[in-house]
Amino acid sequence: MKMRDRIMHAWNVFRDTGNNRFTSHGYISTFRQERHTPNAVNARTIVSSIVNRVANDAASINWEHVRVDENEHFISNMNTGLNKCLTLSANIDQNARDFKLDVVLSLLDDGAIAIVPVDTNLNPAQTAGYDILTLRVGNILQWAPDAVLVHLYNEETGSRQDIWCPKKDVAIIENPFYSVMNAPNATLTRLTQKLALLDVADNQVAGKNLDLILQLPYSIKTPQRRKEAEDRIASLTDQLAASEYGIGYIDATEHITQLNRSVESNLLPQVEYLTKLLFSQLGISENVFNGTASEDEILSYQQRVLEPILTAITTEMTRKWITPTGYTQGQRVQYYMDRFRLADISKLSDFMDKASRNEVMSPNEFRSILGLKASTDPAANELKNRNMSAGDESSGAPAPSESEGIDPSVSVDDLNES
Repeated sequence: MKMRDRIMHAWNVFRDTGNNRFTSHGYISTFRQERHTPNAVNARTIVSSIVNRVANDAASINWEHVRVDENEHFISNMNTGLNKCLTLSANIDQNARDFKLDVVLSLLDDGAIAIVPVDTNLNPAQTAGYDILTLRVGNILQWAPDAVLVHLYNEETGSRQDIWCPKKDVAIIENPFYSVMNAPNATLTRLTQKLALLDVADNQVAGKNLDLILQLPYSIKTPQRRKEAEDRIASLTDQLAASEYGIGYIDATEHITQLNRSVESNLLPQVEYLTKLLFSQLGISENVFNGTASEDEILSYQQRVLEPILTAITTEMTRKWITPTGYTQGQRVQYYMDRFRLADISKLSDFMDKASRNEVMSPNEFRSILGLKASTDPAANELKNRNMSAGDESSGAPAPSESEGIDPSVSVDDLNES
């Protein structure tokens, strides 16, 4: 399509005259409005480090609009605007890596998000065969049977707006770990509540209160004596406040007892228990976050955490933005992960050799495990032992002419007579 025709037919979700159900907040902010703002509670706890690590790992993996064969093996990249959004630039503010990071951060923090095609070459309400030019991530505020109210950034006004979007046009993604991370009674919710209580207790301990008891040499049962005691406390407080080094004096008959000693609380054991429970329910080893994870722990983290998240995202993109005709032609939105990047090369080569010799896996299946794209060579899809020649494979045993040096032109009768 020529540039003139593309501009003539271009469509924008905010300029759609038929969609006037949106509300503008009408202000220009001093910080970037399009950037995801994490939950205020999560941002101050260990949850922030967990979500940030998972999001960065997921954003480092390639998401692409590709064409596959009947075995779901890669054939080629599609030259489309959607593929450009996923690999180069999603919009004027975000490159592909920033966009993917925004997707996963918002997904893990909010539990459900909408990825909205803001600019397309054709109106999605009139045709399903449109190409996506820009993408943005929005927060879902309300749900309707056929649409969702999305809190979305408008780059033309520089502010976020609430706009109704048809469900058939936007990718609505739910966190695969919603029951663990975002549900009201989720383990992560309980952990954040306990951490908030622990912060309150720490603030109280670290406060400026001295928690002292001043023992006077006389009884304070009468109002007059209580008045003298209050005056004495006020005098001692003024001494400590006015002194540069916080020094005061008392009478020789007076005694001071300090109460701000440490008191055991069950909050910290509960926080430690919930943290371990969260890691176990997510299938994450704590070593993944402190940089000491082994090869098996990294592989488990990729398969149990990253794969469900990436599968949920790419499957929904394929479901909403690939037409039935395009799906039949092999168009998909897929991710490619190098699962064995940290694997020992000797162990990996031994595994591949055994699986190949026993005709368990083909070369393209090996390449998919490694996160590599499939080869276009037809032999790469064949199950055969490549350590054996063609003659050996047909008979299952060494040919007599090769193993015993017998002339293949000699008949069996001649051999018997001899």
